Amino acid sequence: MAISLSTSLLPNTFQCNGNHNHRSTRLFPNQPLNFGLKHQRNENKLSMPRNPPVLSAVSGSTGLESSAVSEDNVDLLDAVKVFDLNGNEIPISDLWKDRKAVVAFARHFGCVFCRKRADYLASKKDVMDKSGAALVLIGPGSIEQAKTFAEQTKFKGEVYADPSHSSYNALRFVSGVTTTFTPKAGLKIIQLYMEGYRQDWKLSFEEDTVKRGGWQQGGILVAGPGKTNILYIHKDKEAGDDPDIEDILKACCS
Repeated sequence: MAISLSTSLLPNTFQCNGNHNHRSTRLFPNQPLNFGLKHQRNENKLSMPRNPPVLSAVSGSTGLESSAVSEDNVDLLDAVKVFDLNGNEIPISDLWKDRKAVVAFARHFGCVFCRKRADYLASKKDVMDKSGAALVLIGPGSIEQAKTFAEQTKFKGEVYADPSHSSYNALRFVSGVTTTFTPKAGLKIIQLYMEGYRQDWKLSFEEDTVKRGGWQQGGILVAGPGKTNILYIHKDKEAGDDPDIEDILKACCS
């Protein structure tokens, strides 16, 4: 059975937003980033911020070592608002201010990859619960789309909507045709369809998703307690780029 790449993608526009960040870092777990040390690559001194974010582990595509979440990123996150399923506006950092949280960022609410990611994370929710870590999923779309996603997937965690994509911009998640149409993503689509997962085309073609072309990628964040306590971040380098679940569990539950 032949399945095209369009199964998980939107053929609306081929314009990228230019927000490509293929840098990634893999730091030693449970060791905060020291902003006062010289950068290992360029030996340029970095000034010490007043309230530096704490980073324990960062993963993503291969590339130069660098801070994946800077002080500016954390400041931008502090201004981001998301919406719960009842329409209540919540500062995103409140999701991990008083607790530890595993936060998954979906490509969009109709995405077949994101339905797999929801199940992939929910399969370890019992481990997260024992460690006091909340499981959260945020999608770039409307509250109604978030409700539909929650109803369809029966996701065991909390679901929030980010209609403005402001959290994705703050974290500099990549977006573009070249991060969406990849050989690896195409093979994974076939695998997911064989497993019984399906794209929701109605959600995929709703206006707020179509306007952006459906090229947004997401990631996974582990943070808290504390607004600036970023323990782990994975930035998807392409569609369907799930990190090793054990890396997530080490950050949230060890």
